[in-house]
Amino acid sequence: MLDKLTNIFGSPTDAVGIEINPQQINIAQIVKQGQQYKLVKNVSALIPEGVYEEGQIVDSLTLSELIKDTLKQNRINAKEVITGVPMREAIIRMIPVPAELDEEELKDMIMVHEAGMYLPYPREEVDLDYAKLGYFMDEDGIEKVNVLLVATRREVTDLYLEIFEQAELKIRVLEINSFALIRTIKEQLRQFGAREAVVLVDIEFDSTEIAIIVEGVPQFSRTVPIGTYQMRSALSQAMGLPASSDTDLLREMTLMPTVGDGDNTGASQINPGLSALLKVVGELIEELGRSINFYLNQSEDLEVAQLLLAGPGAAIESIDDFFTQRLNLPAIQVDPITALALETSGDISPEERSGLGIALGLGMREA
Repeated sequence: MLDKLTNIFGSPTDAVGIEINPQQINIAQIVKQGQQYKLVKNVSALIPEGVYEEGQIVDSLTLSELIKDTLKQNRINAKEVITGVPMREAIIRMIPVPAELDEEELKDMIMVHEAGMYLPYPREEVDLDYAKLGYFMDEDGIEKVNVLLVATRREVTDLYLEIFEQAELKIRVLEINSFALIRTIKEQLRQFGAREAVVLVDIEFDSTEIAIIVEGVPQFSRTVPIGTYQMRSALSQAMGLPASSDTDLLREMTLMPTVGDGDNTGASQINPGLSALLKVVGELIEELGRSINFYLNQSEDLEVAQLLLAGPGAAIESIDDFFTQRLNLPAIQVDPITALALETSGDISPEERSGLGIALGLGMREA
């Protein structure tokens, strides 16, 4: 265990996966039966008002009670959990170091020397972990190894420990949500080569997490403050409806792939709600395009092969076609159940599936 950010690439155990976000908690319990994985528990509970303010948890006790009550009501007896913090709360860096270092030398270099160069906070204020990845030869012919450094502010990890302690649970593993989502789609990622980048676009409640992935490892990450809440708010305001965080109305909308920016089409003039929604999604796409261009400008001989759309926002009809048209890049919606080839005990709608990627990735960590 390295501080409190623990075992980002650890071995499997039997704890339950719990995702916390500003809209709801998602709980996934997965077991292995022979060669098949089965989703035995798939439970969600809405977050009460006042638990979050401006994307931050401000009422940990109410959140703890919600977790405790939800587990009890659904007869989930796990005492240990795997959970994750949002990518915006993490620092993720790829650091090349000499391959000749032994484990103690590597630990000293990463934890003491290199961390100080990459962290925007004093070392004593963060919890961090690292993992060695692939070896390579640099331009001078020196063998090196890429090390993935992951850190969070200690106040963030302490908060998560407090939440689950109050719920009478122990955190077995604390990781980054984007890593859990990457675990969910790892089989899809294997079809791409070393010079092909995949852009994972996780459209969550109040933000979108962008991760550019090469060979299964995030090389670039960014959080854009646009999510389903902003989309729903714009849609509600344009249609004269009361403000709500409910995404049902979003799921009833269709982003037609032939529509432009929204303000120059007859369809959007007739439907002001569609026009408002297109504007917000268009802003997200512009930010995504900037992120892709920035990364490609820093990388030689690399191309973007695929956009993978995940999270609750990926359930909007035709959003993949809309992204494809606007960015001229192939985009598909992620179905986490299919991606993991999970057996389920009941039907899970396509709309619900889109938002399960993180929770299922957490659950698979311990399956």
